[in-house]
Amino acid sequence: MKEWKKNLRDIEPYVPGEQPQAADVIKLNTNESPFPPSPKVKEAIASFNTDTLRKYPSFVCPELKAALKENYPVSDTELFLGNGSDEVLALCFMTFFNSDKPILFPDVTYSFYPVWCSLYNIPYETIPLDENFNIRCEDYYKPNGGVVITNPNAPTGIYMPLEKIEDIISHNRDVIVIVDEAYIDFGGKSAVELIHKYDNLVVVQTYSKSRNLAGIRVGYAAMQMELTAALEAVKNSFNSYTLNSISQAAAAAAALDKDYFKKCTGEIIKNRTYTVSELDKLGFKTMPSMANFIFTTHPDYSGEELFNFLKSKNIYVRHFNKPRINEYLRITIGSGEEMTSLVSALKEYVK
Repeated sequence: MKEWKKNLRDIEPYVPGEQPQAADVIKLNTNESPFPPSPKVKEAIASFNTDTLRKYPSFVCPELKAALKENYPVSDTELFLGNGSDEVLALCFMTFFNSDKPILFPDVTYSFYPVWCSLYNIPYETIPLDENFNIRCEDYYKPNGGVVITNPNAPTGIYMPLEKIEDIISHNRDVIVIVDEAYIDFGGKSAVELIHKYDNLVVVQTYSKSRNLAGIRVGYAAMQMELTAALEAVKNSFNSYTLNSISQAAAAAAALDKDYFKKCTGEIIKNRTYTVSELDKLGFKTMPSMANFIFTTHPDYSGEELFNFLKSKNIYVRHFNKPRINEYLRITIGSGEEMTSLVSALKEYVK
């Protein structure tokens, strides 16, 4: 074998959901929004001065930060922006998890976490959720190199009340605690308000779900200034310009359109309630979700069978062939019409 081949990085990457290109597909597998971006986003892009694209974008993103401050009690120095929450999280792992002790996160959670640990040589330990897929706070009281909690959790959709999040933070004051809130806008309460109480807390959010803007790749995090400074130093060590100018303009416009945001999230919550109710009638057992997806199983049919049947009907959902969850489907909440089609297909299969 050639020497260079021996030196290639061998890593098992994160595997995203399928991206079918056919026009007649009902795509409920990647937790995207079924709704278009805010009309204000369209206006911002239409009026964007393309002559400015010859210049580098702002690396401090003043307009976007100003818009985010309309929604959260934070200052410019307490905000960190990145190319999607995945990049923000990856930089957080690189910046904050440099202990010899393992970081802790649940055994059933966002599957990118172990990938970053492998990429950055971070020791980690997965903590089993209980029999109902809930986090036990006391499991995180032991010595560690950091804690990562997704809230609501993915792929279960289960929300952890803020007092329990604070319990975990208060028992881990010597390490960084990351709360990944990609789905917080669909029913939960954000932990952002706690960053002024805890100097070791990092709260990460995204524009990909509740802001209907997965295509522009914008994520952000809130934390105290000392942490943002460390994070900016790492980011600037390989790319100072992670957000392009058009994405910044679109994201700022979306953040300011609060009425449209409430309308879209409200519709998804309504469609979620309808879907769970209809699946209950068919014998499905669904986890209590506070996200824009549900996690469901049927006692009489395998998850893989259901997944393949729906795919044959051009309905794409997510199936994880992993311990504890291989009999479940994660189903994104789409439009009312899409969820009616899903329910009709499952009725056909079950009955």
